[in-house]
Amino acid sequence: QVQLVESGGGLVQAGGSLRLSCAASVSIFSIYAMGWYRQAPGQQRELVARIGNGGITNYADSVKGRFTISRDNAKNTVYLQMNNLKPEDTAVYYCNLSGARSYWGQGTQVTVSS
Repeated sequence: QVQLVESGGGLVQAGGSLRLSCAASVSIFSIYAMGWYRQAPGQQRELVARIGNGGITNYADSVKGRFTISRDNAKNTVYLQMNNLKPEDTAVYYCNLSGARSYWGQGTQVTVSS
């Protein structure tokens, strides 16, 4: 049973920073691609950033240059460093593990005030 536990969300002013963490309970974390998605009220869930098992990353255009995804395979953890946050970044952020099937965390709320 795969479990993903996110942490690090909260309320921050525009221009501030947050770091999200996602700990995965899997036996061989390093083989999986990991991603961060977000869903704002009334909107569809969208990809924010993704990191492959080889470390290759890709980002949504809206966050390029501001967000950085990274992983620590020794800790079974993926991170999302978010800098220069904007009110439009406000959403519930979800961690995703992509393998033979897809797994999701419970989500963590990020609120950016103007």
